[in-house]
Amino acid sequence: MDKSALREKYRQLRLQLPPGELERLSEVIVEQTLTHFQLSEKTISLFLPIELQKEINTYLLWERARNVGATVAIPKSNFDTMEMRHYLFEHTDQLEINDKGIPEPKKGKIIAADRFDIVFVPLLAADKQGNRVGYGKGFYDRFLRKCSPSCQFIGLHYFDLEDKIEDVLPTDIRLNAIVTPEKVIRFE
Repeated sequence: MDKSALREKYRQLRLQLPPGELERLSEVIVEQTLTHFQLSEKTISLFLPIELQKEINTYLLWERARNVGATVAIPKSNFDTMEMRHYLFEHTDQLEINDKGIPEPKKGKIIAADRFDIVFVPLLAADKQGNRVGYGKGFYDRFLRKCSPSCQFIGLHYFDLEDKIEDVLPTDIRLNAIVTPEKVIRFE
């Protein structure tokens, strides 16, 4: 399937998940992440969930990562320049919901892209080669290019992987791993 069809398919699948199941799956994904990845003393980029899109509740991961000494930053998107800046995330009082429904920081210390050890990447769909389908604006692909070569890019996903995304572009950045409720898949 191509990206457009996959976006629609996975938006619909998310909408069919009841609220209790969303929370349960989020908790399982967070546990899988903490079991398989060393977050202690790491600098992490973490997206916050867009509730209208029924994204994974990453507030759970933020709390647990902070408890093991991780430094967590969250993105703020600039839709004029199509770039993201990351701000140290210390408290929910920093947040405001933008006009797209995305929780973003109002203020905070900026963390440069090359400082991250791990970037948790939002996605709607992913394939068995580590390619992902996001919302189509390219924010994360541009940001990930600025990260250090040793940084790990990890997707968090409710569902199984597709065999292949048909229209992957040369500018699309592959993930190093994907965490689902059932397993962690690592890519070479």
